[in-house]
Amino acid sequence: MKRSLSLSAVPVADEPTGRRSGRELALVVAGTCLIAGTYGLVRLAYGLFLPDISASLPLGSALAGYVSSGASAAYCAGALVGLLAGDRPRPLVLAALATAALGALGMALAPGLWLFVPAAVLASAGAGFASPGLVGVVARNIAAERVARAQATVNAGTGPGLVAAGLLALLVSQWRLGFTISAVLTAVAGLCVLALDRPTSGGAPRRTSGDRRWLLTLRRPALGALLLGAASSTVWTYGRTHLVDSGASESASVVAWIALGVGGSATVLTTRRLGSLPARRAWWLTTASAAVATAALFAPDRLAVAVAACALFGWGFVAASSALIAWVAELAPDHAAPGTSAVFIALVVGQAIGSAVTGGLSATLGLPGTFLLAAGATVLAAGCGWDLRVGRRDPVGVAR
Repeated sequence: MKRSLSLSAVPVADEPTGRRSGRELALVVAGTCLIAGTYGLVRLAYGLFLPDISASLPLGSALAGYVSSGASAAYCAGALVGLLAGDRPRPLVLAALATAALGALGMALAPGLWLFVPAAVLASAGAGFASPGLVGVVARNIAAERVARAQATVNAGTGPGLVAAGLLALLVSQWRLGFTISAVLTAVAGLCVLALDRPTSGGAPRRTSGDRRWLLTLRRPALGALLLGAASSTVWTYGRTHLVDSGASESASVVAWIALGVGGSATVLTTRRLGSLPARRAWWLTTASAAVATAALFAPDRLAVAVAACALFGWGFVAASSALIAWVAELAPDHAAPGTSAVFIALVVGQAIGSAVTGGLSATLGLPGTFLLAAGATVLAAGCGWDLRVGRRDPVGVAR
């Protein structure tokens, strides 16, 4: 999004802008690939491969939801570490590549649930470490006038990751091989980020004050993130399963999943337009789009409708997460990295709650009814950004 992410705990290097342009581009590409790996190829690919995993291991619908909840809890743990250690982005990136790669490899090699479940949980922690780590790395390596665009581009890596995961599902017959490839690609991306990062040499990072009152300014984006997380878990965990149960073929359901990624990738094309809007308005627009898409998946009998809905949901969800980053930067510009971690923790706490609840609801209401409830929850999330008044100030004096 077109807004400065001022990270007081992560000073920007004093290297001349002209000399950094080539490395900046490489770093943005590597960071985008790391997000693609930790989110699209590892964390969210669990839902993509769930029908195949359930055919290989005794993983029922309810248990699958609990595994997803545990994975979300691991993500929260990683993001919480990012909240507390936002001034140390390199260790966060290292933790991201290690947990995601080792977790994905453990899933691939698991002979039974005793290894698969903890590996799936561990793998999701990588995404929690990656987001705050990359916010810090990008902020201190990219020229100030390009930081906001770079942050939005890196954040949009989820979309290409989903596309890559879908292509893996089409080209690779075994889900285990798919996770093995995902582990390798994620590790390589993380190592490239570390190689391209240039830690500043101007002394120890300056820590922000221990006063946490600034967190109160994030209550609305945090509530919106919580609701969006709860609602989106239905699509991420049971989206492909719902399509298959509704009569779609295996390949058609994978194509719909790829459409999720294509929609997420399309956020790069809309970054400038959304960046010209106030963050609240961008949040409302993107989450409302996700609500419409979720409702359209209530009865996905026609493949064209399902594919279009998945593409719209992918765009809405990924663009909404970028809007969250911009919203945090507007409300708490001196705490952008820990603030991003805080709202992303809320997002994934919502996913953990949503995954557990969806597992139970699907057994009573069925997946169509569960998707309809998820659409309603997404509307509530959009409502958190409904107040579009400009100039009102928070208690700490930050303009909304």
